[in-house]
Amino acid sequence: MPSPQLRALGSFRRWAGSAPVWSGRVAAPLWLSLGQAIHGQGGRLMGLWGEDRRAAEGCFLVHGAFLFEQGLLLAEQEVNAARLETPSLAAIFPAANRMERTLYDLLGIRAQGLADQRPWLRHQAWPEDQFPLRADFPGSDLGSAGDDRYAFVPVSGAEVHEIPVGPVHAGTIEPGHFRFQVLGEEVLRLEAHLGYTHKGTERLFQGQDIAGGARLAGRVSGDSTVAYGWVYARAVEQILALTPPPRAQWLRALCLERERLANHLGDLGALGNDAGLAFALTQFSRLKEDFLRDQERYFGHRYLMDRIAPGGVAFDLDARQCAALRVAGRALGVVVARLQEILAEHGGLRDRVVTLGRISPSLAADLGMMGMAGRASSQAWDLRVQFPQPPYDALEVRMALESDGDVAARMAVRFAEITESLRLQDQILDALPAGETLLPVAGLPADGVGAAWVEGWRGEILLWLRMEKGRITRCHPQDPSWTLWPAVEQAVLRDIVADFPLINKSFNLNYSGHDL
Repeated sequence: MPSPQLRALGSFRRWAGSAPVWSGRVAAPLWLSLGQAIHGQGGRLMGLWGEDRRAAEGCFLVHGAFLFEQGLLLAEQEVNAARLETPSLAAIFPAANRMERTLYDLLGIRAQGLADQRPWLRHQAWPEDQFPLRADFPGSDLGSAGDDRYAFVPVSGAEVHEIPVGPVHAGTIEPGHFRFQVLGEEVLRLEAHLGYTHKGTERLFQGQDIAGGARLAGRVSGDSTVAYGWVYARAVEQILALTPPPRAQWLRALCLERERLANHLGDLGALGNDAGLAFALTQFSRLKEDFLRDQERYFGHRYLMDRIAPGGVAFDLDARQCAALRVAGRALGVVVARLQEILAEHGGLRDRVVTLGRISPSLAADLGMMGMAGRASSQAWDLRVQFPQPPYDALEVRMALESDGDVAARMAVRFAEITESLRLQDQILDALPAGETLLPVAGLPADGVGAAWVEGWRGEILLWLRMEKGRITRCHPQDPSWTLWPAVEQAVLRDIVADFPLINKSFNLNYSGHDL
């Protein structure tokens, strides 16, 4: 349970169910004290968002999700509708900077004490005096949205010059603006500006029923559709007090590990290509394509979209299919191990990735890094290990950790996680319980608040949900990229501009999940 220091700041109640989650309301003057107490215990900020509750409570709410040793703390702060301000947490948790700026862009709640008040998501999509997540947002006839020029922070000095990259890129990646301040080839500062893929996703959730919300959640980020489908389903099940069948829980884990495998296979090939080793791209692309074809054959979708559903899963596997997946997984493990040996022996690749894009363990801790990139810098956080939900409580996941924090370390973590996910796939298929795979949820009374978290392939994904009379009134998905994009800006310092694509790919962060 929360420490006495935390309990003194608010009345927190533990949620029913296996996950260690507490929630409670904190007075605005104690908001900073809460952040300091969490940080002092080695905890991290997972997410920060707001809610228009004027119709129900006469106020706005600011929500914070904090991860600490005992579990997840969901704190909310009441914000007076006449004075829309909240104390800034950015001095404690650097990742709060962009979250608090987004809080203003979407709801008009200003973070007091935040030095950086530049817009983050607005991009001329709506006027600066209109806020899309307010209940009275018109949605049309918005008028002029004003000037969209972003005030990048300059670096001055003799022979220092600036290189703008994006927001439109030469490849098929999503848009993002990267502004380099360089001396010769050496990067002195990088500042990223995102938000170009903002689609109004959180607003689109409002008014959806359970099924409509599930479809939308699975499309927040195409490469993490399983993870987002899982957290949405669990949040709904929390509200319904519903436990999915054991077979469905094991099949969810199978899908999650396969999503991790597909992404690591693709990224290892792309990393080799960015380092000038086209052999890696061709080999890993071949492996990934075969892997995706198996998913289409046995699961019904290459990327497993809509396979996770509230109440369970929307597919099943028979004995023949399970056997085929075992054979394919073991064959994949043999090939990946051989490729890892080949890449480790390639001097040109080693020269490019060792010491490149390094984030020290101490800096990673200061930045609150999570997921695969965090584990490459000694941040020993993995929700499958510290807070395993079924069936991970029966699988004993082996966490992959590296300490060098460079591109080579992030590649090593990916290889280790491929090996571990293949081992977990075998365990899941061997222990898959019999029984049904989906409980009906249509027509069940859906009223209340739910939240869930899962270790996606990039890191921790969180989803918070409020439903009233069977309809969603507020849904907030939180992607780990919110915390990790600032780390990319630090990773490139003192390296050269030409190495940015390789460093960036070693993280492979999310645009869409970040630009909701």
